[in-house]
Amino acid sequence: MISTILTDIEGTTSSISFVKDVLFPFARERLPAFVETHADKPEVQHWLHEAARDARIIHAERSEIVELLQCWIDEDRKATPLKALQGMIWDEGYRSGDFRAHVYPDVAPKLREWKKQGLDLYIYSSGSVPAQKLFFEFSEAGDLTPLLSGYFDTEVGHKREAESYRRIATAIGRPAEEILFLSDIDEELDAARAAGMRTTQLARPPTACPAHGTHPCAHDFDAIALS
Repeated sequence: MISTILTDIEGTTSSISFVKDVLFPFARERLPAFVETHADKPEVQHWLHEAARDARIIHAERSEIVELLQCWIDEDRKATPLKALQGMIWDEGYRSGDFRAHVYPDVAPKLREWKKQGLDLYIYSSGSVPAQKLFFEFSEAGDLTPLLSGYFDTEVGHKREAESYRRIATAIGRPAEEILFLSDIDEELDAARAAGMRTTQLARPPTACPAHGTHPCAHDFDAIALS
């Protein structure tokens, strides 16, 4: 019996193009000015230090760290310091009305339906938890955060490692077999299943479900089976 839905964002609730064509370029363009004007804030200092540590840079000018972070954006690096700083920059973009987060039209109605059925709804994304909250607060479908019980990012572990999903199940307080994980990425689904979770792969058109896939597959949220 499924009691909890754990869902990815990119390619699952929302289009990959919104992230890659809107959010990433916005953060890349604004990053130098953001670091320059917020470098005295302890949180920003912390993540700049963590970025340098991850890159094994002992001594670096601030401009070098900015260039490193911009390179990571270009590479779509799943680095926690980058995701944290991107979230701070996106905060300004969302609140100033520069953009709203894309969600597929089937997502919000289904989340509301599942919530009414008593299911707990959680997010697990490589984007930072603050960025996830902004995403669902400032979505094209309105503020969806009241539907969500919690958020997880790469601080709990990488999305292709089974231990990350075990930690999430422990944090949620539900047996892994009661949790259904939704993603468009095979390796993430494999890791969730290895941790004991149920899985469903999202294959948003024009992507088709694999002919011999190892996970149940749905083309949208309406097609997801909970039994």
